[in-house]
Amino acid sequence: MQLTRPRFWALGLLITLYLVGVLLLSAVTLHEPKTNGFASRSNEQSQSLLSSKSKPYRRSRIQWCSDLSYRKVPKESVALASFPGSGNTWLRYLLQQATGTLTGSVYKDYGLLKNGFPAESTTNGSVLVVKTHEWGPLARKQFQRAVLLVRAPGPAIQAEFNRQSGGHVGFASPDRYRRMKGKYWRQFVYDKLGAWKKSNLDWLKNFSGPTHVIFYEQLVENVENTLRSVLEFLQFPVNPGQLKCAVDRQEGIYRRKKRVLNFDPFSPEMKARMKKEQEEVYEAIYKIAAPSDNKNNNSNKK
Repeated sequence: MQLTRPRFWALGLLITLYLVGVLLLSAVTLHEPKTNGFASRSNEQSQSLLSSKSKPYRRSRIQWCSDLSYRKVPKESVALASFPGSGNTWLRYLLQQATGTLTGSVYKDYGLLKNGFPAESTTNGSVLVVKTHEWGPLARKQFQRAVLLVRAPGPAIQAEFNRQSGGHVGFASPDRYRRMKGKYWRQFVYDKLGAWKKSNLDWLKNFSGPTHVIFYEQLVENVENTLRSVLEFLQFPVNPGQLKCAVDRQEGIYRRKKRVLNFDPFSPEMKARMKKEQEEVYEAIYKIAAPSDNKNNNSNKK
């Protein structure tokens, strides 16, 4: 088909308009603030990292009573020592709720780091207390004061068995107790019972700084009074409104719910051994540093 002159010029005009439109769109696209947005985000992240210890912590799926932050003026480093399965993480959660101050840890648990405990692996006096399950001279020497959280050996050992099988709030399946015809569970109980006794007695007898002892069962029974006693030991001002908020939100997401097995995992021999070791440890506690009860919240080992 032969193009006439008018058609030729019309076609040329259309092609020119098309090319101009493409160039205009390209210019707009090239000048969108993608780079600026990236730079802005990088700036914010850098500033956040640089000032992470001065800005309050907000991002968490936990509803906090107030923004969390590090201590403005670092104090003594305080151990929150316990045998695993004794409620250490739950007490950390309650303390953060009651004070708005972050708690640290000698560990770096990424699950806790992302969900409410951004000061994981912080072990100095910029945090309220520092979680530890360790014992011995090296474990104790970095601390000037200690809160010792003690739980009866049976529930503590079973809680640790559940944690190793199902995480912080999960459970071990019944089959786990029957593994190797029950030998695995039996050995676990006796090994952990020895560690339970050694760790509690070590902090109790060998730590030279002031020590405040509380029982997990006491914490469960009276959250408010027990929290108040810990805060008084830490010489942290008690805010009645924030303490009430902590009590109202005491469950949180890191306290394992109760689950009843359709069998008793502890044999009579296990129960007898646990009773003997528990009596020895509790006798030492009452001789050296009797834990506060609901009427007296000021008993510390000096």
